Amino acid sequence: MANRVHFPDGFVWGTATSSYQIEGAASEDGRGESIWDRYVRTPSNIKDASSGDVACDHYHRFRDDVALLASLGQGAYRFSVAWPRVFPTGRGPLNERGLDFYSRLVDALLERGITPYLTLFHWDLPQALQDAGGWPSRATAEAFVDYADVVSRRLGDRVKHWITHNEPWCSGFVAHQKGHHAPGLRDWPAAVAASHHLLLSHGLAGPVVRRNSRGAQVGITLNLSPSIPASPSAADHAAARQHDGYMNRWFLEPVFRGCYPADIVEEYAALGRLPRDWPALVQRGDLEHIATHTDFLGVNYYNRHVARSELVPERDNAPRKVFVAPASEATDIGWEVYPRGLFEVLMRVHLEYRPDQILVTENGASYLDAPDAKKRVSDERRVRFLREHLREMHRAIEAGAPVTGYFAWSLLDNFEWDHGYTQRFGLVWVDYRTQERIPKDSAFFYKKVAEENALPLEAED
Repeated sequence: MANRVHFPDGFVWGTATSSYQIEGAASEDGRGESIWDRYVRTPSNIKDASSGDVACDHYHRFRDDVALLASLGQGAYRFSVAWPRVFPTGRGPLNERGLDFYSRLVDALLERGITPYLTLFHWDLPQALQDAGGWPSRATAEAFVDYADVVSRRLGDRVKHWITHNEPWCSGFVAHQKGHHAPGLRDWPAAVAASHHLLLSHGLAGPVVRRNSRGAQVGITLNLSPSIPASPSAADHAAARQHDGYMNRWFLEPVFRGCYPADIVEEYAALGRLPRDWPALVQRGDLEHIATHTDFLGVNYYNRHVARSELVPERDNAPRKVFVAPASEATDIGWEVYPRGLFEVLMRVHLEYRPDQILVTENGASYLDAPDAKKRVSDERRVRFLREHLREMHRAIEAGAPVTGYFAWSLLDNFEWDHGYTQRFGLVWVDYRTQERIPKDSAFFYKKVAEENALPLEAED
């Protein structure tokens, strides 16, 4: 039909979640303390002073949630393992009860014909490792490899799709430079060191996972964003390139080319942002490990960034126009809706870095639509958001980008990090008091897309 586009045979459709955001059971069955358990206890860190102690109670309700996935036609499910649930102090002794939870979850998914996509680290570092230095310490990268070894030996017979890290820009810079995520530091050198050790642990863990899980595919997920100059001025173009280096190239270059971007290293050195021991911190062989073959790149996309220089040389006083989306084009968290950015990111990655496969591992929007008297959640804006972004993804596939799957963020409304429960990204509305789940209109739209492997280009009756 002319009013719809079809996706390649075998295209993967799924949803994504993360452990701390949905599991709850924060102190049950031997789970240790994570940096987020500590971070949420500090006043003013979380907008509504909430925590993930209960969240969506997925730890106790996972079988119902798996049944919900199946009812929504999902062929794949991306979830993360909570490191402190497996190793309460980051390294041995192993907590068998914690690892057994994920084994039961994997079995439940496979019984329903849902393929598990497992993320090893989605930001909930064991607090004991943070106390010993956290990601700025090389020892944490070594501990991560041991953790990946244990998890992949236990689950590798059934899990064949592995993501080492989710968004190391966030766990590196947002957590250590901006201070908005746990552990809440504002320390540039610590952030740079953390980013290196996150990437190093990815490179070291990949071969271990492949050894333990025959035929496995291993990748890493990066959150990527087009960086757009706010005006035609040279100063704004330079600012856009700097931001692109900070958020995108700092991770893409080492993973695919075995080097850090020279312009950003030079800038960080000039500004005192590099760790004092940077030459020694990046040891011989580190970059080769980081650039070890990646079976796929996971791309998380939400919005673009418009860069504006605060320094305006007199010779470069071009009129400035900041691209500000109208209110009707912003999500309820305040992020601009820019669907074309997904096409731009996918094509940029494909043409410049040539990964074998690309998975869109997160894409979604926060809208606060609530159930009506008949318990219907009419979230038309999210339906439109999905349709427009999926269309842009299809354009990228048509243009040659090797995109093989898409995971909507998120299955459930959940604990949205420093925003607490003030935002709702889920396809399924959650009553946090009763834990009732109500699929939104967007869930039924996405179900139809997944089941038909096709996207209607306009609303259908």
